[in-house]
Amino acid sequence: MPVYSAAPLTARAAEFFFTLDAGDCSARNAPMNIALDAMGHDDGPAKLIEGAAMALGEFPQISRLYLTGDTPLLEAELKRINCNDRRIEIVHSTQVVEMHDSGIDAVRKKKDSSVSRAVDLVKAGKADAVVSAGNTGAAVTASTIKLRTLPGIERPAIAALMPTEHGGHFVLCDAGANPDPTPQQIRDNAIMGLAYCEYVLERKNPRAGLMSNGSEQFKGNELTLNAHALLRASGLHFYGNVEGHDIFDGVVDVVVADGFTGNIVLKTSEALAKSMFRLLKRELLSTPIRKIGAMLCKPAFKAVHTVTNADEYGGMPLLGLNGITIIAHGGSSPYAIKNALRMACETIGHKLNPHLIEEVKRYHDISPASPTPASA
Repeated sequence: MPVYSAAPLTARAAEFFFTLDAGDCSARNAPMNIALDAMGHDDGPAKLIEGAAMALGEFPQISRLYLTGDTPLLEAELKRINCNDRRIEIVHSTQVVEMHDSGIDAVRKKKDSSVSRAVDLVKAGKADAVVSAGNTGAAVTASTIKLRTLPGIERPAIAALMPTEHGGHFVLCDAGANPDPTPQQIRDNAIMGLAYCEYVLERKNPRAGLMSNGSEQFKGNELTLNAHALLRASGLHFYGNVEGHDIFDGVVDVVVADGFTGNIVLKTSEALAKSMFRLLKRELLSTPIRKIGAMLCKPAFKAVHTVTNADEYGGMPLLGLNGITIIAHGGSSPYAIKNALRMACETIGHKLNPHLIEEVKRYHDISPASPTPASA
């Protein structure tokens, strides 16, 4: 049987992840049922099953873990890693959503897909949350259609936690759910992102910035200009526009973006972090003297790698739904899947949705429908 382990978190990273888990203790320890889309992965179910086994070994609050997918294949994977945990229940599905499938077509034409069956479990009340590392469009579409959005929310948004250079984190919202939003939907992203910061990350008076190509309020395309005007008049704690170099400086707690821009920011940042570490490794191992220096700096490198490693975060909550959906990367490692399931447990425990409903109603009552954007 494979041994699943990971290096312990650094003190700073551990403090951050403890903050994520700082909700009501009784809620955190209550039994939780989670559905895992066990076919939704770039490499098939193997890494998903390995991550599920890790999560079951670490999170006793998971009382039932539903695995949706092809039963014989999933049983073979469980047997391969010698996992016979009684909390696992396989829910058979006959179809798989491929990464090239469109979201809406996948939901309409593949009604017996693993992701649809996983969301159905949440809709039916059997599961408290669904985790999917499969086709993001399909997961978002299935969740939106089957679970519906909260009152006042037209489209959900993915909230991605990203590190700053000072050791903190900011929330990127939207990181890929809605690539073509209206200005009103971008304002709603800000409302939800700020509520996430306040009630989950426990930050007092968090502020949001709008992703743009310049800090001046007249910078940006038509969508950005209209969204800026709406945010400025919303009553939210709005900082103004932020550029790429601002966000990692930690000037705001929430970076608001359309899903297209946000997804590019997320994936480019993760790719850059990986490239930088590969570049550092190549240079540090190029001479004997540098190797000695690298050994002395190894704890520092590990600390930075932990904070910038997407696997540590695992999954991203899809905010604005009448239910909980956690989105993970299609190429997630078993460790990342374990952390996506951890994120599901934490999101269940924090009971964010009542706060989202309250905040959306509050700011919708304040905001004008269509304020005039600033002109150059």
